[in-house]
Amino acid sequence: MSSGIVMVIYIVAIIAMMYFLAIRPQKKQQKEQQILMESMEVGDVVLTTSGFYGVIISLSEDDVIVEFGNNKNCRIPMQKKAIAQVEKATTSEDN
Repeated sequence: MSSGIVMVIYIVAIIAMMYFLAIRPQKKQQKEQQILMESMEVGDVVLTTSGFYGVIISLSEDDVIVEFGNNKNCRIPMQKKAIAQVEKATTSEDN
């Protein structure tokens, strides 16, 4: 009888550890990524997951068009999921 109770306690403890070590941080990261995607605006400087810096020139629901460098011909459409970091555009009013 007591060995069955101990086994149930071990199983519950393992499930709790998996939740706090794996599932919870992953959900937190997904929430942060969603906030990042919702906060993007035209003019923001972004870092793509491939390591390129660019400026957002157009936004749609799932896609962005990013301009890389000063070359106006280097505009690449990509999914919002490909954006790793966003730096908000600074205006003269912010300074």
